[in-house]
Amino acid sequence: MTGTPGITGGLHRVAEPPFHVPRDRTELHVFLQAALTLEHLTIPPYLTGMYSLRPGANRPAFYAIRAVVLEEMLHMTLVANLLNAVDGTPLVAHSSFVTGYPARLPYSRDEVPVALRHFGTEALDTFLAIERPEYVAEPPGHPATPADEGWTSIGQFYNTIREGVLRLAAELGERELFRGDPARQAGPEDFYNSGGEVFPVTDLASALKALRVITEQGEGVGRSVYDSDDVLFGEARKPAHYFRFNEIRQQRRYGPYDTPASGPTGPAVEVDWDGAYPIDPEAKTAHYPPGSAVREAADRFNELYAGLLYVLERSYTGHPAALRDAVRLMPELRDLAERLHRNPHPDPAKRALGLHACPTYDITERHFERARRLPRPRS
Repeated sequence: MTGTPGITGGLHRVAEPPFHVPRDRTELHVFLQAALTLEHLTIPPYLTGMYSLRPGANRPAFYAIRAVVLEEMLHMTLVANLLNAVDGTPLVAHSSFVTGYPARLPYSRDEVPVALRHFGTEALDTFLAIERPEYVAEPPGHPATPADEGWTSIGQFYNTIREGVLRLAAELGERELFRGDPARQAGPEDFYNSGGEVFPVTDLASALKALRVITEQGEGVGRSVYDSDDVLFGEARKPAHYFRFNEIRQQRRYGPYDTPASGPTGPAVEVDWDGAYPIDPEAKTAHYPPGSAVREAADRFNELYAGLLYVLERSYTGHPAALRDAVRLMPELRDLAERLHRNPHPDPAKRALGLHACPTYDITERHFERARRLPRPRS
């Protein structure tokens, strides 16, 4: 495959909450809104890897990435349920919610770039960096965590939210903390997912369960390869996100007795590293000539994606059944992405590198204004 350009510009920085356990309801709202932003941060890179696959190529990789995307949407919905349960209001349909790419991976010690890359080893290495298990991730204030140390991992961030929920439930009382409108809670009837399920968050037990699902589907349970969906939902045991991506990267499945240390030793996974359209990881809609078919398709993709986020926000703020309409938008996004990828990049220098056009996810308030004017889904 033609070599991919490196990252030459700066990295967008995602705002992170202060490095301490949430002290009151207002701060807990800030942390949960940040968690909603974090869960969404992963979706455009994963969709880019999936949509850039050439038709018919790498079906195992396609279905693995698709399953993870649906579970990230599940995580967003569980975070929104938790935010609603503690009387907050999720914000999704706004340009400030959409991360600029390439971005710096938040809650990380290192400068890890999260870019929109076509399927390949660089994309998978990004996915692995996002989902990497962090086994030493105590909340701020723990004896193992110096007071002046900043965020070190996504696992630490979620452990901090968990600690804040426990403290506030003890201080305020469980009934007072979880005083949000139950009508805003999404349930399993509102969203079909590849693993786990959406459930209402109404008390401390369901809040802790939601946080457990989010972290263990990504990192695995107790330093194992597998998530906890078999225990929590009675589903077949399967590798957590990090290990599903590593199966593709290593071109081999995990066996029933494999561990993170052993790596995958099971059957081979067929991977065609040339089976994707190469793209520019710093692509922007402005790089496409005004009035061109590629520019119009990229703009339409951004508008449709803004519509997806609008539907999600509507579902999170009083219309849970609208989640079904969010899932129905995914095939149209895929079709637009495939239309873009079939076009060589309009810039001659980039076209000479073998690069193709692609969705850019540089979504502005104009795209949301258009999305809000569209007919509302019947839900």
